[in-house]
Amino acid sequence: MAMDFALTDDQRAIQDAARAFADAELAPHSARWDEEKHFPVDVMKQAAEMGFCGIYTGEEHGGMALGRVEAALIFEELSRGDVATAAFISIHNMATSMIDRFGSDDLRGRFVPSLVTMDRIASYCLTEPGSGSDAAALRTTAVRDGDHYVLNGSKAFISGAGTSDVYVVMARTGGEGPKGISAIVVEAGTPGLSFGAQEKKMGWNAQPTAIVQFDDCRVPVANLLGEEGAGFRYAMAGLDGGRLNIAACSLGGARLALETAQAYVATRKQFGKPLAEFQALQFRLADMATDLEAARLMVLRGAWAIDNDHPEKTKWCAMAKRLATDACFQIADEALQLHGGYGYLKDYPLERIVRDLRVHRILEGTNEIMRVIIAREMAK
Repeated sequence: MAMDFALTDDQRAIQDAARAFADAELAPHSARWDEEKHFPVDVMKQAAEMGFCGIYTGEEHGGMALGRVEAALIFEELSRGDVATAAFISIHNMATSMIDRFGSDDLRGRFVPSLVTMDRIASYCLTEPGSGSDAAALRTTAVRDGDHYVLNGSKAFISGAGTSDVYVVMARTGGEGPKGISAIVVEAGTPGLSFGAQEKKMGWNAQPTAIVQFDDCRVPVANLLGEEGAGFRYAMAGLDGGRLNIAACSLGGARLALETAQAYVATRKQFGKPLAEFQALQFRLADMATDLEAARLMVLRGAWAIDNDHPEKTKWCAMAKRLATDACFQIADEALQLHGGYGYLKDYPLERIVRDLRVHRILEGTNEIMRVIIAREMAK
């Protein structure tokens, strides 16, 4: 296919709508949400009214049925307003899409409409205390007992834990390895489902994070996504797009950091002239802008690959996630450095952006694991 780097009119309209929403509803409150550790559910429901909580979910149950390119545009704009909130909306979209894509007609009808409107909130439960990067080694079990599964085990670092209404859980229904894993939808309030204390985190303070615990938690077999033993494949399919979303969220945070730095050096004077007139600082800003654009192009290429079911989509998504999250963190850190001591103060958004972007290099697969995936795909 021919290369075309231009956005369509529809894509520009979607981008503009996301930017306007972020400017009006996210950016003015971002510092307070971080300081107060406030989870802005009411504002996320407003985002749902814009269609941002069912971006690539099918239209049958109220989704927008957009592509991953459009999703990347949306998440960059939302994260420029608030990284932590945009990242949670990404997670909610991933869990909702998994139910819509792999669930039975009954399961989709029961859950997807209320998830698209965010009347119910969804969490994605893969990581465990003993299995992070080695996700296929997870130990949470789901044993069939008549028309129920009985779940035992725990999930760690779960965004939305204790607040979410729906948990998409990867659990072991069979033997060792990835083929023994299934995906099951667990509703809040199910006996045997409980949560640990809220984690005290470096960043992402505008969303709750805790352990999800299962103790003889009985879930109807009807809540199984797709087929037994296919859960790991479903989880990995979700992660290709999830990695792009987190990369796009890094783009938005880094873009705000760069814009803030540009404004600062244009007005701050040292040695009798604005900082912007020092060539060394001009070069640093130029490098930051170049790295940001390179990261954006990688994200859009990965998004295009998913939309077109390209055979190398997993490799390109891993490349995009690795490059974008590393580069954008460095851009934010450099922007803080350009502010000197002021960058370390909460009066400016830089220290919050640095804290929020740091975790993007860890979640949805660490950047070390991205390198493993890339190398494995290269060897095929």
